[in-house]
Order: sequence, then structure tokens, then C-alpha cells
Amino acid sequence: QVQLVESGGGLVQAGGSLRLSCAASGRTFSISTMAWFRQASGKEREFVSRITWSWSAANTYYADSVKGRFTVSRDAGKNTVYLQMNSVKPEDTAIYYCAASYSSTPGKYDYWGQGTQVTVSS
Repeated sequence: QVQLVESGGGLVQAGGSLRLSCAASGRTFSISTMAWFRQASGKEREFVSRITWSWSAANTYYADSVKGRFTVSRDAGKNTVYLQMNSVKPEDTAIYYCAASYSSTPGKYDYWGQGTQVTVSS
């Protein structure tokens, strides 16, 4: 089992920045992908970003809506993935969820965090 705990959410003004963290614990050795999703009120959950790694490299992917503004990164020593959110917009308001997968090309994710609320004021 793997446990994921998100933190760093809060209220931020449009144009500002916020950094989310997702700490993984448990049997993390075989995890090879961690991702961020978000769900705004009344909308379906959507993909935001993911980072996939192997022994030699890491690759990052972004939704078009956040490309150039958000950056995903990983601290392997801390088993933590970050989402740096810059130039935030009111439409970024959502609950942000961290997810983890054993696959490098996940069609689904094996573990989910409880979510952290991000609210962007205009």
C-alpha cells in the first residue's frame, strides 16, 4: 500500500504563485509515475500534470491549460512530488489531487490522496 498526503493549498490572488506538495509513504519502491489532477465544483476531474521516472531519467507532462505556468518536480529522497503553480488564474480554482501509479504509461492510477483546496481570487 502507498499513502499520499497533499499539502500547500490555500487562497491566492490571480497572478500569484502556490506550491503544492504530495508526500508518498509505504511501499513506494515500485511507483514510477505521480500525477496531479484537479476537480472544480460541478465539473469532472481533469488531468493537470504528471512526472514519470526511471533509473536514468524523468519526464514531465502537462495539460494545455497549465503548460508554461505550472511545473511538476520530484524529490526522490523525500518521496515527494511538487506542483509549482505560477501566474494562477481564477479558473485554476479546484481541489487538487495527487495520484500514483506503478506504470510509466498509466491508464489508471493505483493510489490517490485526499486532495487539497486551491482557491484563486480575481
